[in-house]
Amino acid sequence: MATLLITHPCFVNHDTGRGHPERADRMRAIDNVLVHDVFIDLVREEAPLRDDVEDQIKLAHPEDYLEKIRAIAKGPINGTRHVDADTVISTGSWEAALRACGAGLHAVDAVMDGRVANAFCQVRPPGHHAESHRAMGFCLFSNAAIAGLYARAKHGAKRIAVVDFDVHHGNGTQEIFWSDKDLFYGSTHEMPLFPGTGAVSETGVDSNICNAPLRAGDSGEAFREAFESRILPALDAFAPDLLLISAGFDAHEADPLANVQLVEGDFMWATERLAAAANKHCDGKIVSLLEGGYNLNALAKSVAVHVKTLMDVGT
Repeated sequence: MATLLITHPCFVNHDTGRGHPERADRMRAIDNVLVHDVFIDLVREEAPLRDDVEDQIKLAHPEDYLEKIRAIAKGPINGTRHVDADTVISTGSWEAALRACGAGLHAVDAVMDGRVANAFCQVRPPGHHAESHRAMGFCLFSNAAIAGLYARAKHGAKRIAVVDFDVHHGNGTQEIFWSDKDLFYGSTHEMPLFPGTGAVSETGVDSNICNAPLRAGDSGEAFREAFESRILPALDAFAPDLLLISAGFDAHEADPLANVQLVEGDFMWATERLAAAANKHCDGKIVSLLEGGYNLNALAKSVAVHVKTLMDVGT
């Protein structure tokens, strides 16, 4: 079966301001690489603006939080408005945020219905730092957590796993999943680094949280060892009905916001290993959602190998 790519032109309209690392050029860089002939067999669909998207957001975020973000986004904005020091809303952000969530929902439907083998959501704003009650770290809504909770509510997938290889710990996904033993969150990330969470001792309600911190300067060898010794055994023990990937590519050696030294081959290896786990436990069902990655060339190359690997394992 095919791999589904979900994106939308509106993602470039989420204006974060001059000099912000999470910028519209990230989408353009990925667009430019995914037009290569090796991606001709990708199924390409637009991220929808679904009638039910706000109801699904409320699976992870309370209504008062949703209304707070709506009020900021729909209020008078002259250029951009900061929710915190790092997180920006502009006139184009509300649609982008809703379509970013909608992409995850659409991907879950396509994968769970068996229409495609797996899916990659090329979206922004990212999501894994958004806690249930707080926007932070460039993130407004917790895209991966929402997609996972929707898979449970709509498709009956009881055990949902998110594996996150962004260089920054996904504190939002962890917080939302923390108290439910049937939700698994596993993360490799540099530590100490923003947001300051992700210690090995953070294990959730029933060891459903698995953190594998890396140190500044760690290369692919340490990353792979963390996957082999901690993330993959915990994922196997959990045995998910659906695997979501928080696919951040800012652990690349060229990225300006961190100090882990991965290369494209490391992301290909991680995707292969996660696909093997998904094949073992949930018939290969994977939904991958873009998180970080701020060197445009490294981001484009890393997304390319990630998507190509999803295509290869899905055939």
